Amino acid sequence: MPLDHVDVLIVGAGLSGIGAACHLRRECPDKSIAILEARDAIGGTWDLFRYPGIRSDSDMFTLGYSFKPWTEAKAIADGLSIREYVQETAREYGVDKAIRFNHRVQTAEWSSEQARWTVTALHSDTDQTHELSCSFLYVCSGYYRYDEGYTPTFEGVEDFAGAVVHPQHWPEDLDCAGKRVVVIGSGATAVTLVPSLAEQAEHVTMLQRSPSYIVSVPAKDPLADRLRALLPQKVAYPIVRWKNVALTMLSYEFSRRFPGLMKSALRRFVSARLPEGYDVDTHFAPTYNPWDQRLCLVPDGDLFRTIREGRVDIVTDSIDTFTEKGLRVGSGDELVADVVVT
Repeated sequence: MPLDHVDVLIVGAGLSGIGAACHLRRECPDKSIAILEARDAIGGTWDLFRYPGIRSDSDMFTLGYSFKPWTEAKAIADGLSIREYVQETAREYGVDKAIRFNHRVQTAEWSSEQARWTVTALHSDTDQTHELSCSFLYVCSGYYRYDEGYTPTFEGVEDFAGAVVHPQHWPEDLDCAGKRVVVIGSGATAVTLVPSLAEQAEHVTMLQRSPSYIVSVPAKDPLADRLRALLPQKVAYPIVRWKNVALTMLSYEFSRRFPGLMKSALRRFVSARLPEGYDVDTHFAPTYNPWDQRLCLVPDGDLFRTIREGRVDIVTDSIDTFTEKGLRVGSGDELVADVVVT
């Protein structure tokens, strides 16, 4: 029996997969496409992750599609808004009809003789495998393991009397109101979670082995607001998009050429947003240079605000072991917690 054949087969119906499909619809309308999505919904990361406060860690004028203007006021967008943006784009270009949901790719084999790929996918609804062939294979599945998020092995975790949760699999019924929460890590997910949890928890501690560069950015883009009030959306959007691309490139190049100056500038920037006398060098001064890793963005300095208000504190230390009441760190101190986020 002949295989189903398409010109381009895309793996993943998240931000990248939908974007690739829309580009093909625009630039190569005569080419046939299909999208294999292992889950039952469009959105990828932005559909899977449902933890409190989930948002983009880039502005939506650069993270969004060049051909689909981001029209909302907020430049740093919440997960629901991004998911709806991706879904709306898929419907607008008709690529939602090309998606085969609940199809998980098992194998992909290239034939030089036939100049095509043969892809085997398992349909989870029927537990049957299907084979497709394609001339081009786009893998837009990201780098996360969607079946299980990464969790280090922690000594004594079985002794902890509270709840241990992973952001990738956030329980819908988890209520942190009035509880003491410890968030392990200080990357993009942590700096997103902490201010949101602080709105309801009794207290939140961000426990980090080493600090990250954290930068406050406006939640809304003032230039975008002004241009959208004066110009058509299709004119204003690319101007703002390239302005933000240029600023990011400038920040990166300056950091590469003058790392010491950038370090000092970021330290002053953070220090001005924290309580007087705060130990900035311990908690917010990484040993590596800016842009050796990505900078973490916090809209309107929400993380710094919660620290000033006393609802959040930072502990920079290693984890020795979990205890019944929380975690014991390298210094010997015990961090008491009802909920630990890994």
